[in-house]
Amino acid sequence: MTLDGRRLRAIVRRLEKRYGALETPRSLDVLDELILTVLSQHTSDLNSDRAFGLLREAYPSWDGVVAAPWQEVAEAIRSGGLANTKARRIQAILREVLEREGRYDLERLSAGGDAEVREYLGSLPGVGPKTVAVVMGFALGRETIPVDTHVHRVATRLGLVPRTSAERAQRLLEEQVPDALKTPLHVGLIRHGREICKAPLPRCEECTVFELCPSGPGFLSARDSPRR
Repeated sequence: MTLDGRRLRAIVRRLEKRYGALETPRSLDVLDELILTVLSQHTSDLNSDRAFGLLREAYPSWDGVVAAPWQEVAEAIRSGGLANTKARRIQAILREVLEREGRYDLERLSAGGDAEVREYLGSLPGVGPKTVAVVMGFALGRETIPVDTHVHRVATRLGLVPRTSAERAQRLLEEQVPDALKTPLHVGLIRHGREICKAPLPRCEECTVFELCPSGPGFLSARDSPRR
């Protein structure tokens, strides 16, 4: 499928009118962003931010994280969920970065091209396409569209992607959405998914992009139909 540029711009304009400037929510050191993004998997921003803060409080240096038993690291990040898996993944990433770079630092990636950065980050232990896109967008200022559960749901309902996996949806969006629209679309879809286009049922009567959504009428019709 090919996306209509005018329709994309109209969606972004409406989202901006409702939510204000659609900008990346933070800008961290590359390695910090990578670890925070690992912690954010399958949990809320509130929980992952808390887990990251507790991790750095318990271990002010990355050396301390690597040297600690993984069970202790897991205890420090318990508030972020899936603590056992994430603790071991974080330690594996840090060990790999140290082996490759000689220090816990990924700032040199800022000078690399998108393809090089994507390949490097994606080759780290347990780092998938969404995590790569978040780090590239938030820490390196690259134009990406990380597809989390909100972006996936809203983009599918808007007909921007077919019903497919989140990984393929991200690939399709990044291939077809113009660079200038990638960040605002990504941020706008997240906001919209959290506040209006919720699962399992969206609040279509409050939707700022309802007229541009092929799914909206079906949701309203199903909601208004008498139950049998």
